[in-house]
Amino acid sequence: MAEITPFSAVRYDFAKLDGDVSKRIAPPYDVLDAADKQALLANDPTNIVEIDLPHAPAKALGPAECYTRAADVMNCWLADGTLIRENTPAIYAYDQTFEHDGTQYTRRKFFARLRLQPFDAGTVLAHEDTFGGPKEDRLALMKATSANLSPIFGLYTDPKNEITAALEAVRAQKPDAAATLNGVQDRLWIVTDKTVIDRVVSAFAPMKVYIADGHHRYTTSLTYRDWVTEQNGGQLPADHPANFIMMCLASMDDPGSLILPTHRVLSNLEDMPLDTLADAWSAGCAPGTTDDWDMILHHGATGERKHLRFSNRAALDKLEPNKSAAWRSLDVAYLHSYLIDELFTPALGNGASPTIHCIKSESGAIETAKREHGIALICKTTTMEQLRGVSDAFDRMPQKSTFFYPKIATGMVVNMLK
Repeated sequence: MAEITPFSAVRYDFAKLDGDVSKRIAPPYDVLDAADKQALLANDPTNIVEIDLPHAPAKALGPAECYTRAADVMNCWLADGTLIRENTPAIYAYDQTFEHDGTQYTRRKFFARLRLQPFDAGTVLAHEDTFGGPKEDRLALMKATSANLSPIFGLYTDPKNEITAALEAVRAQKPDAAATLNGVQDRLWIVTDKTVIDRVVSAFAPMKVYIADGHHRYTTSLTYRDWVTEQNGGQLPADHPANFIMMCLASMDDPGSLILPTHRVLSNLEDMPLDTLADAWSAGCAPGTTDDWDMILHHGATGERKHLRFSNRAALDKLEPNKSAAWRSLDVAYLHSYLIDELFTPALGNGASPTIHCIKSESGAIETAKREHGIALICKTTTMEQLRGVSDAFDRMPQKSTFFYPKIATGMVVNMLK
């Protein structure tokens, strides 16, 4: 059972900004580097990135003083009114309007606190593995600031559209805050009406939460909760804020909940002919067409392309018998476990795995293949049904199997943990 609650968010003073927080919000910390941070701060020195990204890139633990400074900045902004704390607990309706492939979408979501549960409880489910470095960075920042600065993006199933319907009247009003970031229009409504909140909380109770983005932050929050429990003599009241985490929740059934593909590039192949790779994969791939394909090979140097169909999917039944049927249905699982590990590495890699880059755009993958004398592997999208199936089976997808677009902005609301 999923338990969500309203919370008194820390946020920018929307009234002082005429509701426009475009210069204050930022992309998630894990897609930013030091140059990105400086560009955001040059536009506005009170951008949330000053707190949320104390060490860049956030792939490893930084110096202790950078986290202390982040906490000092946050306290300073609270003291001078740059940030304020909501007087009344609320949930926050949040929409993102964007364009993809010539079509405009609006993804409807809301912010709330979710009671933390371990993954094996079956209510909150992950779809990919996490690594230590980012978790150490996030834990240090969480300990310093006692806050969830950037939300976890979670999905739920709502075929009857109950939650969106509960917030429909709210969205008919003028938003309390709006922003434009990287071409995406963000709008936020503060919802304090107890009747509306109770309706949303009740409708959400029987649902599962599937983590889309933020696996590191979720597992870090579990660690943080245990740390706070130790600091409190081994006991933590049920309503203690550390038992909860800030989530941004969207329905899997929302047309705006898009999953885009992440492409692969096999680098440093010395401009290997495309036929050489296709021949090495002939046991697992048949020629495809522009209308019937599972993967496209694009040669970086020549621009030559080949469309392939995956012709031996049953190979994963023997290679990965302990994985679920949902996992074995993944194109990326077939690519990595069979085509690369079983066919490419012994035949073309002399037993060594190739250098693989994961690139979000097809054009970026093609450019990377050209620059690095390799071959781009243009992949199809992992479906929402596959994500749900793999998660329900307690499996984990290969890394970079999903790309949720657009990213959830950081800085619309912050959840305090004390």
